[in-house]
Amino acid sequence: MKLSIYGSTGFIGNNYLRLFPDNIRIERGYILPKSENILYLISTVDNYNVFNDITLDVKTNLELLCQVLEKCKSKEITFNFISSWFVYGKTDQLPAKESQNCNPKGFYSITKKCAEDLLISFCETFNVNYRIIRLCNVLGKGDQGASAKKNAITWMINQLKDHKPIKLYGGGQVYRDFLHVDDVCRAINLICKKGKLNSIYNVGSGNPTKIKYIIDLAYEMTNSYSEINDISAPLFHSQVQNQDFWMDNNRLLGLGFNQKISLEKIVEELCI
Repeated sequence: MKLSIYGSTGFIGNNYLRLFPDNIRIERGYILPKSENILYLISTVDNYNVFNDITLDVKTNLELLCQVLEKCKSKEITFNFISSWFVYGKTDQLPAKESQNCNPKGFYSITKKCAEDLLISFCETFNVNYRIIRLCNVLGKGDQGASAKKNAITWMINQLKDHKPIKLYGGGQVYRDFLHVDDVCRAINLICKKGKLNSIYNVGSGNPTKIKYIIDLAYEMTNSYSEINDISAPLFHSQVQNQDFWMDNNRLLGLGFNQKISLEKIVEELCI
């Protein structure tokens, strides 16, 4: 099985091809798939585009997806779509399960869920198979796009390494779900090979971790003397995200997935 990889230059796509190089890199701007199995990673990455370009999430997450789908009207196609934990939105049902209703907030979150729904409708209309893969927070060395808005943990650890001050929302007393990018890529590969067709899979550790635990660990590992400030989360941040979030990963475990890289090893890698 060879996968046509859309979004292969991003953090996850690039690492996926590093681990599984026998697949096919689809160049930016090319629409037609080069195999019957597709892995689609093209996406914006946070909810903040609304402040600078209100149409970017729609153009990237929906319009471009539809252009690719237009070339996939074949019953032989299996479309593996990479989604995000953000689609669950504001929820009290934790750990979040694939079967529960989503309540996304923010343009990124809403368009990712809309993309899932468009894909399902398209596949039902044209008798095409799909899988939807919802990722947790992905960590690992080499994320060039890490910022205070996207992959903030990596960005904060980089700040600690440079002994620069950081700000922790709520003092870091916030739970999230983390996996190393290599474990995420292995999980994606497993789902693409063995996952049930026309299904949704969460990819996460299944374990909630306080952000403060990670920052304290990194602070010690880097011998940092950065100032760490406890601040309240901005209103917009609290409007579009749960304070705490992690996912149920039993479906993934049922395929035989095992996490290989511990959280402590992830932090150690990021501190080097």
